[in-house]
Amino acid sequence: MWGNPRALSAGMEELALKAAEATDGKFKIKIFYGGQLSGARENLDGLKLNAFEGAAICNFYHPGKNPAWMVFSLPFLPLGDPAVDRHVRSKLFEHPTIVTDMERWNAVPFVSGLLPQYEVLGSAPPPTDLSDWSGKRVRAGGGLGSAMEKLGAVKQTLPAGETSTAFQRGALDAAAFPFTYAHVAFKIHESADWFTGYMSPGTSECGWVFNKTAYDALPPQYQDFLMSQCEMVMEYEQAAYAEQDAINLPMFKETLTEITYSDEQLSEFRDIAGKPVWDEWIAANKDKFGSQALFDAVWQYADEAQ
Repeated sequence: MWGNPRALSAGMEELALKAAEATDGKFKIKIFYGGQLSGARENLDGLKLNAFEGAAICNFYHPGKNPAWMVFSLPFLPLGDPAVDRHVRSKLFEHPTIVTDMERWNAVPFVSGLLPQYEVLGSAPPPTDLSDWSGKRVRAGGGLGSAMEKLGAVKQTLPAGETSTAFQRGALDAAAFPFTYAHVAFKIHESADWFTGYMSPGTSECGWVFNKTAYDALPPQYQDFLMSQCEMVMEYEQAAYAEQDAINLPMFKETLTEITYSDEQLSEFRDIAGKPVWDEWIAANKDKFGSQALFDAVWQYADEAQ
């Protein structure tokens, strides 16, 4: 995993404890941080080479390697409610198209990182109008990055670990991250002047996958144990995100300028960067996999969760 222990890793850290406890130390999970085993963009390659038994992957770090997984990063999907988000992602992790995307890398989808909606922190001048995004260099990947481009921003797709340095050096004007934990985890707030409040343009999928060779070789009871812990992992993730928000949001409001948009402005943003980005993604991928069917599944699962 890239970066240090943080809210995203809380569920897997608890799983490691439970695995050792449940098996009297016979089954151990060790998480390597800071890209010790692989660069953030090469985790899928490492799984294919059997270099390690599992990894966190972030879909927009390597869109060409997991084109179907990019559906998670489309803007303005119905994932704002945590319960709906959890149901949709859990179902998508079982969807044949998502599973097939990982099979090419000898990987098995395990559990979603349940990343919260992204917000943006940046340096002056603040984008109080949608037109103010024009020309701003914004770290935002996938469909969210495409949405920002629709506003005239210049999309940058740096891995999280490289973003702080780029921002501090002035190579970026703003960075979109899961709000609020990731901005603090990667110290973006220390160099920022403003943050967007409840812009909620979308999210991505930085989830957990297993090496298929290693998973298939596990005794059945260990496979069953792992898959029975998905809900627990997601519960710990969501609790960790909420705990960080309770700490970080008051700090942001005290030290940074909050940028909010009217309902009319947000509606305009959705008109500019919602369906147009969806349609472009569906068209670009229709010959690779059932992109329309996968996109429709997101909305079907969201309706189920209501």
